[in-house]
Amino acid sequence: MMDSQTYAIVDLETTGHSSQNGDRIIQIAIVLMKDWEVQSTFTTFIHPGKKIPRFIQDLTNITDNDVKDAQPFEAHAEKIYNIIQDCVFVAHNTDFDLPFLQAEFKRAGLPKWFGKQMDTVELSKILFPTAFSYKLQDIAMELNISLKQAHRADDDAYATALLLKRGWEELLTLPLSTIEQLHQRSFRLKSDLSQLFFDAIQIKRAVSKQSELHFYYKNIALRGAVIEAKSESTLTYPQSVAEKEALFTRAFKDFEVRPDQFKMMDQVWHALKTKQEVLTEASTGIGKTLAYLIPAIIYAKHTNSKVGISSYTSHLLDQLLAEELPKAEAILQTSINVTLLKGMEHYIDVDRFAELFVAEDASYDESFTMMQLLVWLANTTTGDLNEITLSGGGQLLLDKVRRSSATTISRGKGYFDFYENAIKKSKTADLIITNHAMLLSDLTRVEPVLASVDGWILDEAHQFIQAATLRDEKALSYTQWKYIFGQLGSVDDHQLIHNYFKLMADSGKIPIRQLSKLEIKYCEMVQIFDTAIYQLINQLNIQKSASRHNKRTYPLNSLLIKQPLFEKVSLSIQEWVQLAQELSDIFQQNPDDLSPTQQTILSDWYYWLRELTIKVAEWDSIFLSHEVDCSAWIELDQRSIPGSLHVYKRPIHVAQSVTAVLDSFRTRAGIIWASGTLTVPNNRRFIADQLGLQSSVPLFQFQAPSSYYDGASLYIVDDMPEIQQVSQTEYVEAVADAIVQTVLVTEGRCFVLFTSQDMLRKTVELIQETEALSDYMLFAQGMSSGSRMRLLKLFQKFNHSVLFGTNSFWEGVDVPGDALSAVIVVRLPFSAPEEPIFRARAEALNEQGLNSFYKLALPEAILRFKQGFGRLIRSSQDKGVFIVLDRRIETKSYGKEFIRALPAIPVKKVSLQHMVLELEHWYNKKV
Repeated sequence: MMDSQTYAIVDLETTGHSSQNGDRIIQIAIVLMKDWEVQSTFTTFIHPGKKIPRFIQDLTNITDNDVKDAQPFEAHAEKIYNIIQDCVFVAHNTDFDLPFLQAEFKRAGLPKWFGKQMDTVELSKILFPTAFSYKLQDIAMELNISLKQAHRADDDAYATALLLKRGWEELLTLPLSTIEQLHQRSFRLKSDLSQLFFDAIQIKRAVSKQSELHFYYKNIALRGAVIEAKSESTLTYPQSVAEKEALFTRAFKDFEVRPDQFKMMDQVWHALKTKQEVLTEASTGIGKTLAYLIPAIIYAKHTNSKVGISSYTSHLLDQLLAEELPKAEAILQTSINVTLLKGMEHYIDVDRFAELFVAEDASYDESFTMMQLLVWLANTTTGDLNEITLSGGGQLLLDKVRRSSATTISRGKGYFDFYENAIKKSKTADLIITNHAMLLSDLTRVEPVLASVDGWILDEAHQFIQAATLRDEKALSYTQWKYIFGQLGSVDDHQLIHNYFKLMADSGKIPIRQLSKLEIKYCEMVQIFDTAIYQLINQLNIQKSASRHNKRTYPLNSLLIKQPLFEKVSLSIQEWVQLAQELSDIFQQNPDDLSPTQQTILSDWYYWLRELTIKVAEWDSIFLSHEVDCSAWIELDQRSIPGSLHVYKRPIHVAQSVTAVLDSFRTRAGIIWASGTLTVPNNRRFIADQLGLQSSVPLFQFQAPSSYYDGASLYIVDDMPEIQQVSQTEYVEAVADAIVQTVLVTEGRCFVLFTSQDMLRKTVELIQETEALSDYMLFAQGMSSGSRMRLLKLFQKFNHSVLFGTNSFWEGVDVPGDALSAVIVVRLPFSAPEEPIFRARAEALNEQGLNSFYKLALPEAILRFKQGFGRLIRSSQDKGVFIVLDRRIETKSYGKEFIRALPAIPVKKVSLQHMVLELEHWYNKKV
């Protein structure tokens, strides 16, 4: 059995990635594990016969001095070869370590090593499908595996050994049927994990006990969902300051009273009780989330009703569930029945997954993703696909198994559905937590899910505008259309190639003439689509540019689209789908049962017919309907035409959409709009007006005590070049210099906020070329791999790090404490004038005789500016500097409006050199 096998867990540190190009090992570590216990370890430095590159020294903390007395690999080669002989070779990414080691063995005159290999990256992705990241230091941190110093072979190898053991333990927690299904598919994996699964099967069969945590649906093991009864609790609202303080101090010993937090609690409580609609702007530092959570929970339990809490970002939803709700339970000393409810497309359709599971997979990616989903389904209680971390190849399969309005229409009684379960659970909940998109789309349902909610907290209220805009967006992607056509047939060979078409042809039930007609119409449909797209592109008059600005935007309304051709595309697709549907119905009239494989093929056929039906509706909305209050435009990259072509259509204003959703709640439910940024100087109702709220809806502002911002200062660097008077190259050079000097004096811990991805890239590349910050970890949005939240976690993990971000980093990210010392604003965050929706809204204002700069551009920029400042001070102990490099804040008449929007903190207009000296003094004093 494999559990008595010896594993040789290996990690190498090298001078680079390619042994063929002369890179060499500088450290090797081997951990021998048997019966899941570490037996022995071997580690040594190795002299590479060359200088260790600086970036490798920074990464590994291994210097030339460390290896100066070490022997070359040849001196250790035979010993290393003998250690791993007759072992299973294990590494975190065997595709790097094993080939590198094989090349070194060859160079030392030893034969190629033969044996089984296991990759803990592949294993971790299967067994921990919800992990944030699969880099060794990240997965180790998530699983609480000790890793003292990443990128040192000895620590990495030991952590990898513990990861292998943890993977084995996790495997044994899975139901037997799941492990058997994993084993069936494991022979297509890149490493030899099949034996591991086989050994787990033997152990589980010996126990011969069914898992009590799971039930089985279509041979898929699922974890049982618990529908909690509405918990009984007698809570009364704390009316006085003393009562509130007593509640909070009972839960938190070091609680600091924030008067405006208590005032906001009162306002939320009053609005819920009297069923009023109010706007609440709460500055950073008052504890906004608890200020609405406490009264919402008490109201829900006191009145035996439900309160809905809606947010825009998934980050805030996660923060609510993981951090804020446990605090609220501690304060109120009660359990809270909470349901997280999202739109149906967030959930998996288990029927669809079961159908695809029995079919032959088309690729390694699909088979691998199936294995990840199997493990996840055995553990998830929500069925929310957002829980899973998948590589790019797995996303296509994920889209096939998403729940949609059509996917359960044909299901019989007794089918299992995560989405329906979430709705059932919401009926007994105290709180329903959802997102703006779900709330906005709920009224389009035949039976609205959220109709029974008795009070709403709409957090990140300013983002309701964006959510409503995106909800009503129509989009066309050329590559998506071609992908759907490709799933059905081959245009090049002029034939339908879908398995269901072949099934109909082979059956003899459908006349050949009809099948030929379906095939001919398919080719005509694709040809007409291509003709229309190329006609559209030809009208753009694209001129090649030598610059790196390859992405272009073109207003759709400026093009003379030939309407008959675009109508012909729509008609052709509708006719083809109708004929395909008719022939399918004829084929299925025969009562002969289809085999499970044929059922899967049928389901896949209908899936693509539905996708095509959705696409033609988008086509009609974009090209054939003419809404006055909409902006439509084309985006493409001139390096990839037509592949990069996208067409978008969005509403210019959303007040009507918002009103349509909320009118059904007004007067019968309290509605509390909550945000840190609702107002700007000289325009208190900037956001309220865009939301279409009546002037009678009151707006309350809650501020943290002035002492909360004692640790903050605003620096305006007054010897930067004027942004509108110099070339971008000159400005980028000045920005790079200012960033470098600031980072060096604060030892990292900086956010650098841009408004343009292009300028961010050029600045980061210049800093990298000069190697001025070679000792620092630089994380750049759009350049470094990973999501926004992953970049943020990595930034917090490394002491000497800098994070470069664009729009999405201006808000919604929290970095409390010493992890963030400075926020650098490269440019005042005005919207780009050519941005389509901004341009359309500006033109609409100008047509009304209004000044679009003061009515739209300036307020939007000030709101983002306030949000950017909000990243800096997240607690009363935080200290930090807010640095503005854009001199327009000083030289333009509107500049003072940006400063007025911030709390009353010291404002210092100084030269770069003077600021650096002050920061050096401040930072040394702080440390």
